[in-house]
Amino acid sequence: MNALEAQPSADLPGARLLPAAPARDALHVVRSDDARVAPGPSNELVVLKFGSSVLRDEADLPRVVSEIYRWRRAGRRVLAVVSALHGETDRLFDMARRLGSDTDCAQLPRLVAQGEERSAALLAIACDRAGLEPCVMGPRELGLVGEGPAQSAKPVGLDHNAVNSALENHDVVIAPGYVAVDARGRPVLLGRGGSDLSAVFLGGELEAGCVRLVKDVDGVYDRDPAKAGGAALRFDALSYDRAREVAGKLVQPQAIDHAERLGVAIEVSCLNAQDATRIDAKGGGAVKAPKADSPRVALAGCGVVGGGVLARLQRAGDDFEVCAVLARDPSKPRDPQPDPALFVQDLNALFDAGPDIVVDVLSSGELGEALISEALERGVSVVSANKQALLNDAARQAERFERSGVSLAYSAAVGGGAPMVETVRNARDHGTLAGVEAVLNGTVNYLLDRLGAGESYEDALADAQRAGFAEEDPSADVDGRDAVAKALILASEAYGASPDDCDVHSEALDDDVLARISETPGRWRQLSTVAPGVDGRVQIDVAFRRMDGDPFFAGLEGERNALRAVCVDGAEFSARGRGAGRTPTAESVFADLVDWRAKGEGA
Repeated sequence: MNALEAQPSADLPGARLLPAAPARDALHVVRSDDARVAPGPSNELVVLKFGSSVLRDEADLPRVVSEIYRWRRAGRRVLAVVSALHGETDRLFDMARRLGSDTDCAQLPRLVAQGEERSAALLAIACDRAGLEPCVMGPRELGLVGEGPAQSAKPVGLDHNAVNSALENHDVVIAPGYVAVDARGRPVLLGRGGSDLSAVFLGGELEAGCVRLVKDVDGVYDRDPAKAGGAALRFDALSYDRAREVAGKLVQPQAIDHAERLGVAIEVSCLNAQDATRIDAKGGGAVKAPKADSPRVALAGCGVVGGGVLARLQRAGDDFEVCAVLARDPSKPRDPQPDPALFVQDLNALFDAGPDIVVDVLSSGELGEALISEALERGVSVVSANKQALLNDAARQAERFERSGVSLAYSAAVGGGAPMVETVRNARDHGTLAGVEAVLNGTVNYLLDRLGAGESYEDALADAQRAGFAEEDPSADVDGRDAVAKALILASEAYGASPDDCDVHSEALDDDVLARISETPGRWRQLSTVAPGVDGRVQIDVAFRRMDGDPFFAGLEGERNALRAVCVDGAEFSARGRGAGRTPTAESVFADLVDWRAKGEGA
């Protein structure tokens, strides 16, 4: 099997395909003495607190994961503070009362704390499934010390080094709210509603750029919006004093007091929202909060990934309205099953349904290109996971959409649940890029992981197909076409390069490479590099390399992908996540939809 020798130009338009090059060392850059991860907003910490109003039961966990993911893919470090699921704390207090417990019982916090611990563990499982790497830190791991009565203690201490280390090594640190430990290591509670206080204290101690309390309303109102309807006014900003008057039932008063002492600004908002009510020393006033209609979404494709996107849209409530689903065979059983009235079988019918935005999760590059062209002509935004439709200079296509007043987003086309496109953009905005190196194909990484564990290629491939990572025909993965297609999109983002500007060398996972891997055991990876070449061209190499000396890539397990972008000043930007599978890819698509809606394009 020769690497890309017989690939038609329709697959890789314009790219100059060269014979497979000998494997070379991974990207090396001469760095200045102060080489570092670039500072600034892209690396700021955000503390997100999720209360029981948004954690009603396990079905709400994917919506919370989406909120974490959209902050993480923007480059933020994320600390998530969680309450117990709705009603769980009351249930535990009632259980203790039935056993005769009084309010001074020192053992009561140990029981009640189980509610928050359970929520943290469940959220970690949901994050892992979506491709995020979570770390759960209970009050002992956090070093979160409280002083005072066992049920209304005040937080006074934190192990900053432990928390910062966890934040640097994981996508999200998840902390149970409401609970601390006393000087003897016994659990204590921070008063009812104490998860708000946990978030404010952690944000203040860790100098977070944002402390956002995520509620079931999109801010603080002058009256209950559920009862007042359109007459309720939402505050754009509040002083601490005013917040104590009007937000007492929404935000724990002790949390407001603590925020004022530390000078911490609090944001109050809901899931998937851009705006929030800000509580700080400056204050503000009430503003009318117009209710926007739900934007109409048309879904092109309803296979494995499309079904995942549909399920996520169905869980989004009124945030989006699905208006059409394009499918070759509407009678085919699906999970979930769309309303039969939504099915259409051609692009004209899809656009005639009047969508504000179209999601392309098609497997056909040709049909995806036609969809992009039609959307641009009709003035409709697009979110695409279709890498074959984006090969011909994705960044310039996005610019054309922007000039027409709509948008084209395609995070899911590269890296699945790993925000690779955004990471390259952050690096490019920081300064000139020396190069990008990445593991871009989850299927191949899964195969290499299993080969390293001693499995045969045939058994490893069968395992990947059963797990849903590999297609029935895996040739596009193993011969390098998939990685090359993604690398071409990254070349467009990093250097504004079209396929005509790129020289591509690619190596297939063929018998020669399998023999090399067998003869030299180690942590082998299919590493793609994108870097400036000669005469203004961009060099793309996809080759198999031992990465034992590079923990960032060597530590990738299963279907995980990773990317590292290095600037000429030595600053590094990186992303990791699950590169294959229904849930991670659907999460990336949904994050693009939420970003589009939050910018007001879907209002």
